[in-house]
Amino acid sequence: MSGSDPDSSKPAIDRAGPVVILVEPQLGENIGMCARAMGNFGLSRLRLVKPRDGWPNVHARRSAAGADAILDAAELFETVEDAVKDCSLLFATTARPHDQAKPVLAPEAAAREMVAEIAGAGEVGVLFGRERWGLTNEEVALAGRIITFPVNPAFSSLNLAQAVLLIGYEWFKHATGNALPFTRPERSARASQQQFQAFFDNLVAELDRVEFLRPREKRDTMLVNLRNIFVRMEPTEQDINTLHGAVMAIADGRKGPAKGGVLDGAGAAELRTLLAESVTAGGDRDGGPARGLARLLRRNPTDAERALWDRLRSDRRFAGAFKRQTPVGRHIPDFVSFTRKIAIELINAGESEQVASERSARRDWLMARDYRVLWFEAALIEHDVEPALAEIAALQDAE
Repeated sequence: MSGSDPDSSKPAIDRAGPVVILVEPQLGENIGMCARAMGNFGLSRLRLVKPRDGWPNVHARRSAAGADAILDAAELFETVEDAVKDCSLLFATTARPHDQAKPVLAPEAAAREMVAEIAGAGEVGVLFGRERWGLTNEEVALAGRIITFPVNPAFSSLNLAQAVLLIGYEWFKHATGNALPFTRPERSARASQQQFQAFFDNLVAELDRVEFLRPREKRDTMLVNLRNIFVRMEPTEQDINTLHGAVMAIADGRKGPAKGGVLDGAGAAELRTLLAESVTAGGDRDGGPARGLARLLRRNPTDAERALWDRLRSDRRFAGAFKRQTPVGRHIPDFVSFTRKIAIELINAGESEQVASERSARRDWLMARDYRVLWFEAALIEHDVEPALAEIAALQDAE
Protein backbone atom coordinates (compact mmCIF):
# COMPACT_ATOMS: atom_id res chain seq x y z
CA MET A 1 0.00 0.00 0.00
CA SER A 2 2.85 2.37 0.78
CA GLY A 3 3.92 4.37 -2.25
CA SER A 4 0.93 3.35 -4.37
CA ASP A 5 -0.69 5.96 -6.60
CA PRO A 6 -4.48 6.40 -6.73
CA ASP A 7 -6.06 3.65 -8.83
CA SER A 8 -8.46 5.24 -11.32
CA SER A 9 -9.55 1.79 -12.55
CA LYS A 10 -11.43 1.13 -9.31
CA PRO A 11 -14.60 2.91 -8.20
CA ALA A 12 -14.21 5.52 -5.47
CA ILE A 13 -16.14 5.11 -2.24
CA ASP A 14 -18.76 7.87 -2.25
CA ARG A 15 -20.16 8.26 1.27
CA ALA A 16 -21.16 11.31 3.26
CA GLY A 17 -18.47 11.70 5.88
CA PRO A 18 -17.37 14.15 8.55
CA VAL A 19 -15.76 17.47 7.63
CA VAL A 20 -12.05 17.69 8.47
CA ILE A 21 -11.24 21.15 9.89
CA LEU A 22 -7.58 22.12 10.25
CA VAL A 23 -7.10 25.10 12.55
CA GLU A 24 -4.18 27.34 11.54
CA PRO A 25 -2.07 24.58 9.98
CA GLN A 26 1.54 25.71 9.74
CA LEU A 27 3.08 23.68 6.90
CA GLY A 28 1.70 23.10 3.42
CA GLU A 29 3.25 19.63 3.47
CA ASN A 30 1.12 18.69 6.46
CA ILE A 31 -2.03 19.86 4.71
CA GLY A 32 -1.15 17.72 1.70
CA MET A 33 -0.50 14.67 3.85
CA CYS A 34 -3.83 15.21 5.62
CA ALA A 35 -5.55 15.25 2.22
CA ARG A 36 -3.80 11.99 1.36
CA ALA A 37 -5.00 10.41 4.61
CA MET A 38 -8.52 11.63 3.90
CA GLY A 39 -8.45 10.11 0.44
CA ASN A 40 -7.38 6.77 1.90
CA PHE A 41 -10.60 6.56 3.88
CA GLY A 42 -13.18 8.22 1.67
CA LEU A 43 -13.21 11.67 3.29
CA SER A 44 -13.49 14.49 0.79
CA ARG A 45 -14.41 17.71 2.62
CA LEU A 46 -11.52 19.79 3.96
CA ARG A 47 -11.80 23.19 5.67
CA LEU A 48 -8.80 25.34 6.49
CA VAL A 49 -8.78 28.07 9.13
CA LYS A 50 -6.07 30.69 8.44
CA PRO A 51 -3.26 28.45 7.13
CA ARG A 52 0.00 30.11 8.10
CA ASP A 53 1.64 29.99 4.67
CA GLY A 54 -1.43 31.01 2.70
CA TRP A 55 -3.61 29.12 0.28
CA PRO A 56 -3.32 27.57 -2.29
CA ASN A 57 0.06 26.08 -1.38
CA VAL A 58 2.34 24.26 -3.81
CA HIS A 59 3.95 22.23 -1.02
CA ALA A 60 0.56 20.83 -0.07
CA ARG A 61 -0.02 19.56 -3.60
CA ARG A 62 3.41 17.96 -3.76
CA SER A 63 2.80 15.91 -0.60
CA ALA A 64 -0.83 14.99 -1.34
CA ALA A 65 0.22 11.95 -3.42
CA GLY A 66 -2.64 12.35 -5.89
CA ALA A 67 -5.33 13.69 -3.53
CA ASP A 68 -5.55 16.86 -5.64
CA ALA A 69 -9.36 16.83 -5.82
CA ILE A 70 -9.57 17.20 -2.04
CA LEU A 71 -7.19 20.17 -2.08
CA ASP A 72 -9.00 21.79 -5.01
CA ALA A 73 -12.30 21.60 -3.12
CA ALA A 74 -10.85 22.82 0.20
CA GLU A 75 -12.71 25.75 1.82
CA LEU A 76 -10.90 28.67 3.47
CA PHE A 77 -12.16 30.39 6.67
CA GLU A 78 -10.94 33.25 8.84
CA THR A 79 -12.32 31.93 12.14
CA VAL A 80 -13.07 28.58 13.70
CA GLU A 81 -16.61 29.77 14.47
CA ASP A 82 -17.29 30.34 10.79
CA ALA A 83 -15.81 26.96 9.85
CA VAL A 84 -18.05 25.01 12.25
CA LYS A 85 -21.29 27.00 12.27
CA ASP A 86 -23.23 24.42 10.19
CA CYS A 87 -22.08 21.41 12.25
CA SER A 88 -24.74 19.68 14.33
CA LEU A 89 -22.12 17.50 16.05
CA LEU A 90 -18.58 18.77 16.53
CA PHE A 91 -15.58 16.87 17.84
CA ALA A 92 -12.30 18.37 19.02
CA THR A 93 -9.15 16.23 18.89
CA THR A 94 -6.55 16.79 21.59
CA ALA A 95 -3.78 14.97 23.42
CA ARG A 96 -4.08 17.30 26.48
CA PRO A 97 -6.82 17.37 29.11
CA HIS A 98 -8.69 20.66 28.95
CA ASP A 99 -10.69 20.14 32.15
CA GLN A 100 -13.99 20.64 30.36
CA ALA A 101 -17.11 18.77 31.43
CA LYS A 102 -17.93 16.97 28.18
CA PRO A 103 -17.61 13.39 26.92
CA VAL A 104 -14.12 12.19 26.10
CA LEU A 105 -14.13 9.45 23.47
CA ALA A 106 -11.64 7.18 21.78
CA PRO A 107 -11.68 7.32 17.96
CA GLU A 108 -13.72 4.12 17.62
CA ALA A 109 -16.55 5.34 19.89
CA ALA A 110 -16.49 8.75 18.19
CA ALA A 111 -16.76 7.09 14.76
CA ARG A 112 -19.92 5.27 15.83
CA GLU A 113 -21.51 8.57 16.81
CA MET A 114 -20.40 10.17 13.54
CA VAL A 115 -22.01 7.41 11.47
CA ALA A 116 -25.26 7.69 13.43
CA GLU A 117 -25.37 11.50 13.17
CA ILE A 118 -24.70 11.50 9.44
CA ALA A 119 -27.34 8.79 8.93
CA GLY A 120 -29.81 11.19 10.55
CA ALA A 121 -28.90 13.94 8.06
CA GLY A 122 -26.69 15.75 10.58
CA GLU A 123 -23.45 17.56 9.77
CA VAL A 124 -20.35 16.30 11.60
CA GLY A 125 -17.10 18.22 11.93
CA VAL A 126 -13.77 17.22 13.48
CA LEU A 127 -11.37 19.93 14.68
CA PHE A 128 -7.61 19.37 14.45
CA GLY A 129 -5.26 21.89 16.08
CA ARG A 130 -1.95 23.46 15.23
CA GLU A 131 1.10 21.24 14.79
CA ARG A 132 3.00 22.78 17.73
CA TRP A 133 0.35 23.32 20.39
CA GLY A 134 -3.01 22.04 19.23
CA LEU A 135 -6.35 23.68 20.03
CA THR A 136 -7.05 26.43 22.56
CA ASN A 137 -9.51 26.00 25.43
CA GLU A 138 -11.92 28.32 23.63
CA GLU A 139 -11.77 26.21 20.46
CA VAL A 140 -12.29 22.98 22.40
CA ALA A 141 -15.25 24.65 24.12
CA LEU A 142 -17.04 24.90 20.75
CA ALA A 143 -17.15 21.10 20.46
CA GLY A 144 -19.71 18.79 22.02
CA ARG A 145 -17.23 15.89 22.26
CA ILE A 146 -13.49 15.47 22.77
CA ILE A 147 -11.55 12.80 20.92
CA THR A 148 -8.25 11.63 22.34
CA PHE A 149 -6.05 8.73 21.30
CA PRO A 150 -4.79 5.78 23.35
CA VAL A 151 -1.08 6.64 23.02
CA ASN A 152 2.04 6.53 25.15
CA PRO A 153 1.47 9.24 27.82
CA ALA A 154 5.15 10.14 27.73
CA PHE A 155 5.03 10.71 23.96
CA SER A 156 1.48 11.61 23.12
CA SER A 157 1.83 14.18 20.33
CA LEU A 158 0.75 12.94 16.92
CA ASN A 159 1.65 14.31 13.54
CA LEU A 160 -1.35 16.19 12.10
CA ALA A 161 -1.80 13.73 9.22
CA GLN A 162 -1.54 10.79 11.62
CA ALA A 163 -4.40 12.17 13.69
CA VAL A 164 -6.55 12.68 10.57
CA LEU A 165 -5.71 9.18 9.39
CA LEU A 166 -6.74 7.55 12.68
CA ILE A 167 -10.09 9.33 12.68
CA GLY A 168 -10.62 8.55 8.99
CA TYR A 169 -9.80 4.90 9.53
CA GLU A 170 -12.29 4.45 12.37
CA TRP A 171 -15.03 6.34 10.54
CA PHE A 172 -14.53 4.40 7.32
CA LYS A 173 -14.43 1.08 9.17
CA HIS A 174 -17.83 1.74 10.75
CA ALA A 175 -19.34 3.36 7.65
CA THR A 176 -18.48 0.38 5.45
CA GLY A 177 -19.14 -2.38 7.95
CA ASN A 178 -15.40 -3.10 8.14
CA ALA A 179 -15.47 -4.45 4.56
CA LEU A 180 -12.04 -5.23 3.12
CA PRO A 181 -11.18 -4.12 -0.44
CA PHE A 182 -10.35 -7.69 -1.44
CA THR A 183 -10.52 -11.16 0.00
CA ARG A 184 -9.01 -14.53 -0.69
CA PRO A 185 -9.60 -15.52 -4.34
CA GLU A 186 -12.28 -18.10 -4.98
CA ARG A 187 -10.85 -21.60 -4.89
CA SER A 188 -12.03 -24.41 -7.08
CA ALA A 189 -14.18 -27.07 -5.44
CA ARG A 190 -12.58 -29.39 -2.91
CA ALA A 191 -11.26 -32.54 -4.56
CA SER A 192 -13.39 -35.63 -4.07
CA GLN A 193 -11.98 -38.77 -2.49
CA GLN A 194 -12.16 -40.44 -5.91
CA GLN A 195 -10.07 -37.69 -7.53
CA PHE A 196 -7.59 -37.73 -4.68
CA GLN A 197 -7.25 -41.51 -4.78
CA ALA A 198 -6.65 -41.52 -8.54
CA PHE A 199 -3.85 -39.00 -8.10
CA PHE A 200 -2.36 -40.86 -5.16
CA ASP A 201 -2.45 -44.21 -6.94
CA ASN A 202 -0.64 -42.64 -9.88
CA LEU A 203 1.97 -41.09 -7.57
CA VAL A 204 2.57 -44.41 -5.81
CA ALA A 205 2.92 -46.20 -9.15
CA GLU A 206 5.60 -43.78 -10.27
CA LEU A 207 7.40 -43.98 -6.93
CA ASP A 208 7.40 -47.77 -7.19
CA ARG A 209 8.96 -47.55 -10.66
CA VAL A 210 11.93 -45.65 -9.27
CA GLU A 211 12.06 -47.88 -6.14
CA PHE A 212 11.49 -44.93 -3.81
CA LEU A 213 9.36 -46.83 -1.29
CA ARG A 214 12.16 -48.82 0.30
CA PRO A 215 12.88 -50.76 2.43
CA ARG A 216 9.84 -52.97 1.90
CA GLU A 217 8.99 -53.23 5.58
CA LYS A 218 8.63 -49.43 5.83
CA ARG A 219 6.51 -49.05 2.69
CA ASP A 220 3.15 -48.89 4.46
CA THR A 221 4.36 -46.27 6.93
CA MET A 222 5.84 -44.17 4.12
CA LEU A 223 2.56 -44.29 2.22
CA VAL A 224 0.62 -43.15 5.28
CA ASN A 225 3.02 -40.25 5.76
CA LEU A 226 2.77 -39.29 2.09
CA ARG A 227 -1.02 -39.42 2.13
CA ASN A 228 -1.16 -37.24 5.25
CA ILE A 229 1.02 -34.60 3.61
CA PHE A 230 -1.56 -34.15 0.85
CA VAL A 231 -4.61 -34.57 3.10
CA ARG A 232 -3.41 -31.69 5.30
CA MET A 233 -3.39 -29.50 2.21
CA GLU A 234 -7.14 -30.04 1.71
CA PRO A 235 -6.50 -29.99 -2.06
CA THR A 236 -8.98 -28.58 -4.53
CA GLU A 237 -9.78 -30.07 -7.91
CA GLN A 238 -7.33 -27.64 -9.49
CA ASP A 239 -4.65 -28.62 -6.96
CA ILE A 240 -5.08 -32.29 -7.85
CA ASN A 241 -4.90 -31.53 -11.58
CA THR A 242 -1.70 -29.55 -11.07
CA LEU A 243 -0.10 -32.22 -8.87
CA HIS A 244 -1.10 -34.94 -11.31
CA GLY A 245 0.43 -32.98 -14.19
CA ALA A 246 3.64 -32.46 -12.21
CA VAL A 247 3.96 -36.17 -11.47
CA MET A 248 3.41 -37.07 -15.12
CA ALA A 249 5.93 -34.47 -16.30
CA ILE A 250 8.55 -35.89 -13.95
CA ALA A 251 7.71 -39.40 -15.06
CA ASP A 252 8.03 -38.48 -18.74
CA GLY A 253 11.33 -36.76 -18.10
CA ARG A 254 12.69 -39.85 -16.39
CA LYS A 255 12.05 -42.02 -19.43
CA GLY A 256 14.65 -40.52 -21.70
CA PRO A 257 17.27 -37.82 -22.31
CA ALA A 258 17.09 -34.36 -20.77
CA LYS A 259 15.04 -33.09 -23.68
CA GLY A 260 12.08 -34.80 -22.05
CA GLY A 261 11.09 -37.73 -24.30
CA VAL A 262 11.61 -41.41 -24.85
CA LEU A 263 13.43 -40.76 -28.14
CA ASP A 264 16.12 -38.38 -29.29
CA GLY A 265 15.66 -36.13 -32.35
CA ALA A 266 16.54 -38.82 -34.88
CA GLY A 267 14.24 -41.37 -33.28
CA ALA A 268 11.43 -38.82 -33.18
CA ALA A 269 11.89 -38.17 -36.91
CA GLU A 270 11.55 -41.90 -37.58
CA LEU A 271 8.39 -41.94 -35.47
CA ARG A 272 6.93 -39.14 -37.61
CA THR A 273 7.65 -41.20 -40.73
CA LEU A 274 5.97 -44.23 -39.19
CA LEU A 275 2.91 -42.13 -38.36
CA ALA A 276 2.64 -40.75 -41.91
CA GLU A 277 3.02 -44.21 -43.45
CA SER A 278 0.40 -45.64 -41.10
CA VAL A 279 -2.08 -42.97 -42.18
CA THR A 280 -1.34 -43.55 -45.87
CA ALA A 281 -1.88 -47.28 -45.42
CA GLY A 282 -5.29 -46.65 -43.90
CA GLY A 283 -4.22 -47.42 -40.35
CA ASP A 284 -6.22 -44.55 -38.92
CA ARG A 285 -9.66 -45.64 -40.07
CA ASP A 286 -10.68 -46.82 -36.62
CA GLY A 287 -9.06 -43.82 -34.94
CA GLY A 288 -6.75 -46.11 -32.99
CA PRO A 289 -3.18 -46.76 -34.19
CA ALA A 290 -2.58 -43.38 -35.82
CA ARG A 291 -4.03 -41.49 -32.87
CA GLY A 292 -1.87 -43.56 -30.53
CA LEU A 293 1.24 -42.76 -32.56
CA ALA A 294 0.28 -39.07 -32.51
CA ARG A 295 0.06 -39.13 -28.72
CA LEU A 296 3.48 -40.73 -28.59
CA LEU A 297 4.81 -38.08 -30.96
CA ARG A 298 3.53 -35.31 -28.68
CA ARG A 299 5.85 -36.69 -26.02
CA ASN A 300 8.74 -37.06 -28.47
CA PRO A 301 9.11 -33.93 -30.62
CA THR A 302 11.91 -33.59 -33.10
CA ASP A 303 14.46 -30.82 -32.51
CA ALA A 304 12.76 -28.60 -35.08
CA GLU A 305 9.31 -29.25 -33.69
CA ARG A 306 10.48 -28.51 -30.17
CA ALA A 307 12.12 -25.24 -31.25
CA LEU A 308 9.01 -24.04 -33.09
CA TRP A 309 6.62 -25.18 -30.35
CA ASP A 310 8.59 -23.39 -27.62
CA ARG A 311 8.34 -20.13 -29.55
CA LEU A 312 4.67 -20.52 -30.47
CA ARG A 313 3.86 -20.90 -26.77
CA SER A 314 6.02 -18.01 -25.57
CA ASP A 315 5.48 -15.42 -28.35
CA ARG A 316 2.61 -13.04 -27.52
CA ARG A 317 1.63 -12.75 -31.17
CA PHE A 318 0.21 -16.25 -31.11
CA ALA A 319 -1.35 -16.12 -27.61
CA GLY A 320 -1.73 -19.87 -27.11
CA ALA A 321 -3.64 -20.31 -30.35
CA PHE A 322 -1.73 -23.35 -31.62
CA LYS A 323 -1.88 -27.03 -30.63
CA ARG A 324 0.60 -29.83 -31.36
CA GLN A 325 -0.25 -33.14 -33.02
CA THR A 326 -3.99 -32.58 -32.67
CA PRO A 327 -6.48 -34.28 -35.00
CA VAL A 328 -8.37 -32.23 -37.57
CA GLY A 329 -10.91 -34.67 -38.88
CA ARG A 330 -8.94 -37.80 -39.83
CA HIS A 331 -5.71 -35.84 -40.27
CA ILE A 332 -3.10 -34.87 -37.69
CA PRO A 333 -0.97 -31.86 -38.74
CA ASP A 334 2.14 -30.95 -36.78
CA PHE A 335 0.62 -27.68 -35.51
CA VAL A 336 -2.90 -26.34 -35.89
CA SER A 337 -4.82 -23.23 -34.83
CA PHE A 338 -8.55 -23.91 -34.91
CA THR A 339 -9.43 -20.28 -34.15
CA ARG A 340 -7.28 -18.89 -36.97
CA LYS A 341 -7.59 -21.91 -39.27
CA ILE A 342 -3.86 -22.29 -39.86
CA ALA A 343 -2.02 -25.62 -40.13
CA ILE A 344 1.78 -25.93 -40.06
CA GLU A 345 3.81 -28.89 -41.33
CA LEU A 346 7.55 -29.61 -40.92
CA ILE A 347 9.46 -31.39 -43.69
CA ASN A 348 12.29 -33.61 -42.46
CA ALA A 349 15.33 -34.27 -44.61
CA GLY A 350 15.32 -37.51 -46.57
CA GLU A 351 11.64 -38.26 -46.11
CA SER A 352 10.08 -40.91 -48.34
CA GLU A 353 7.78 -40.31 -51.30
CA GLN A 354 5.00 -41.94 -49.31
CA VAL A 355 5.38 -39.35 -46.51
CA ALA A 356 5.51 -36.47 -49.03
CA SER A 357 2.41 -37.77 -50.79
CA GLU A 358 0.49 -38.01 -47.51
CA ARG A 359 1.47 -34.43 -46.64
CA SER A 360 0.21 -33.15 -49.98
CA ALA A 361 -3.08 -35.02 -49.55
CA ARG A 362 -3.40 -33.60 -46.05
CA ARG A 363 -2.80 -30.08 -47.34
CA ASP A 364 -5.47 -30.46 -50.03
CA TRP A 365 -7.97 -31.80 -47.49
CA LEU A 366 -7.29 -28.92 -45.06
CA MET A 367 -7.40 -26.23 -47.75
CA ALA A 368 -10.72 -27.56 -49.00
CA ARG A 369 -12.00 -26.77 -45.52
CA ASP A 370 -10.63 -23.21 -45.56
CA TYR A 371 -7.44 -23.94 -43.60
CA ARG A 372 -4.30 -22.11 -44.64
CA VAL A 373 -1.30 -24.42 -44.70
CA LEU A 374 2.38 -23.59 -44.21
CA TRP A 375 5.30 -25.94 -44.85
CA PHE A 376 8.77 -25.40 -43.37
CA GLU A 377 11.99 -27.33 -43.82
CA ALA A 378 12.95 -28.78 -40.43
CA ALA A 379 16.63 -27.99 -41.01
CA LEU A 380 15.83 -24.30 -41.53
CA ILE A 381 13.77 -24.20 -38.31
CA GLU A 382 16.67 -25.73 -36.38
CA HIS A 383 19.02 -23.11 -37.83
CA ASP A 384 16.80 -20.07 -37.21
CA VAL A 385 13.14 -20.15 -36.19
CA GLU A 386 12.54 -16.39 -36.60
CA PRO A 387 11.78 -16.35 -40.37
CA ALA A 388 9.14 -19.04 -39.84
CA LEU A 389 7.57 -17.07 -36.99
CA ALA A 390 7.45 -13.97 -39.16
CA GLU A 391 5.71 -15.91 -41.96
CA ILE A 392 3.17 -17.36 -39.53
CA ALA A 393 2.49 -13.93 -38.05
CA ALA A 394 2.01 -12.42 -41.54
CA LEU A 395 -0.46 -15.15 -42.48
CA GLN A 396 -2.28 -14.68 -39.19
CA ASP A 397 -2.52 -10.88 -39.69
CA ALA A 398 -3.90 -11.38 -43.20
CA GLU A 399 -7.16 -12.81 -41.85
